[in-house]
Amino acid sequence: MLGRLPLFSRLDPGQLDQVAAACRPVRLERGEVLFHAGEVAPAFYAVVSGQVKLTLRSGDGAEKILELIRAGETFGEAVVFVGQRYPVTATGLVGSHLLRIGADVVTDLVDHDPTFARRLLAGMSVRLHTLVRDVAAVTLWSSRQRVVGFLLGLAGEDPGPGTVVRLPATKAVLASRLSLTPETFSRTLRELSDAGLVEVHGAQIVLPDPAALTLAAGPDLSTPD
Repeated sequence: MLGRLPLFSRLDPGQLDQVAAACRPVRLERGEVLFHAGEVAPAFYAVVSGQVKLTLRSGDGAEKILELIRAGETFGEAVVFVGQRYPVTATGLVGSHLLRIGADVVTDLVDHDPTFARRLLAGMSVRLHTLVRDVAAVTLWSSRQRVVGFLLGLAGEDPGPGTVVRLPATKAVLASRLSLTPETFSRTLRELSDAGLVEVHGAQIVLPDPAALTLAAGPDLSTPD
């Protein structure tokens, strides 16, 4: 599994063995907090199965979901490399199995193996590219563009007519993730459905014509304005 993670995808088998030796399994129940914002960060995590939400709380106590981490993704890695504290709170959105990856083994490899450091940076650039796109979407796209971009992201590359995607969380959670109110998220889905661009069946969304859905969102979703 480590070799399939973007962060470690460029490591050789020997390096992967070293990282694997520092891994420990973690079971996280639904609603259970893995760590709070401000806690010391001695490790980062990979999701084996399930889903984890990363959140912040505003001054009035309202929760803002910054990211939803799914199986095959990592989180918390950036802060452990520089000895900082976790900037967010991580909570199980559903019952989840994680890998806890100790920071020491990774920093030791960075210190003693320049090849590992270069490969690690290459893997992290994949995550950074995704995060930059997410920030652009939330700050620059309209509500329709955000919802369409999210659905197309679930569909993967080159989705064909009739592609079916499944919403990975409740509409309220996804609305927070997209910086929308639940009402706006539901209304946007309903408008897309009324236009024949999607078919909503509970958590399953059918995309009859992904190309037409992209065009209906307005400007090119790859270059939000």
